[in-house]
Amino acid sequence: MRAQALVFSGPGEPLALREVDIPALGPGEVLVRVALSTVCGSDLHTLAGKRSTPVPTILGHEIVGAIEAIGPGDLPRDVCGAVLRLGQRVTWSVAAPAGPDFYTAHGMPQKAAGLFKYGHERLTPERPLSGGFASHCVLVRGSAVVPLPEKLPDAVACPANCAVATTAGALRLAGLGAGGCVVVQGSGMLGLNACAMAAAAGVRHIVAIDVRPERLLLARQFGASHTLSAAEAATGLADLARGLTEGRGADAVLEFTGCAAATETAIEGLRIGGRLILVGAVFPGPPLRLDAERVVRRLLRIEGLHNYTPGDLVQALDFLAGQQSCFPFARLVEAVFPLSEFARALRYAADHGPLRVGLAP
Repeated sequence: MRAQALVFSGPGEPLALREVDIPALGPGEVLVRVALSTVCGSDLHTLAGKRSTPVPTILGHEIVGAIEAIGPGDLPRDVCGAVLRLGQRVTWSVAAPAGPDFYTAHGMPQKAAGLFKYGHERLTPERPLSGGFASHCVLVRGSAVVPLPEKLPDAVACPANCAVATTAGALRLAGLGAGGCVVVQGSGMLGLNACAMAAAAGVRHIVAIDVRPERLLLARQFGASHTLSAAEAATGLADLARGLTEGRGADAVLEFTGCAAATETAIEGLRIGGRLILVGAVFPGPPLRLDAERVVRRLLRIEGLHNYTPGDLVQALDFLAGQQSCFPFARLVEAVFPLSEFARALRYAADHGPLRVGLAP
């Protein structure tokens, strides 16, 4: 049995669409026929040489598909303990721990030793199908597999196992409740979903920030009550946050841009006891100017999030299924191309800067 795979050999090297043999499945492994994979920003960074990854590899980690075969032995189960079935539509966590260790025991399975990361693994004869830019993907034992809700379209579900699950993790750390105030820095894929999640949770004031006016208009459709350009936020965020909250400031800031200046602005907009959740700083950058005394006296909490837990992925899919009639999620994947037209898809992504494009085998 053969599969098609788009192989990346390094920055500047042409991508190659190849036929590869589908390996025999081991115990606990699952073969998924890929229905759709969306191109994440990290994929584009890797292609451009801004982010390193072992090569050769198959990129793509935002993936949905249907189970085509199951390995020998005990039947694998999904994250809720139900037995997986042939033909079932599924997605899965981007990272799979090799087994229990200190970090899995402390609620950080995405940092476990021996982590297997889909779309980030060097290809070997034993593991030739480990990414989404292919017709098939082999799920390793221990992957956190989540069945897709029946009426959730592939294009809406596909970004869940990266962007939406990470956003769910950020909301979890922020601890937002109904009636509060949140600032969302960056109105890209994560920021727009954060606005929608906050709105669905009953947050009263949702302030979205971005450098692109069209993103701010879209943020309004995803639940933002107020918007600021990045230039306006640099001087006006703290005053707006205090004006919305009887002088207190925002309960939380979700920082998705990775910009040091934006992070410093965020701290000024927080109330006493507020939380700053850092998500976007995934590349080395300039050091932050941080007044430790202000952090201490104002009881601030600053926490980083990288990737997410399986529970966040479950929460993300439940959110998309429950809210798909309330927000225009279908607009976020702006175009879908056949896998064979990958060059056109990547050119579209580079030229138009869409939130997501998809590749369908």
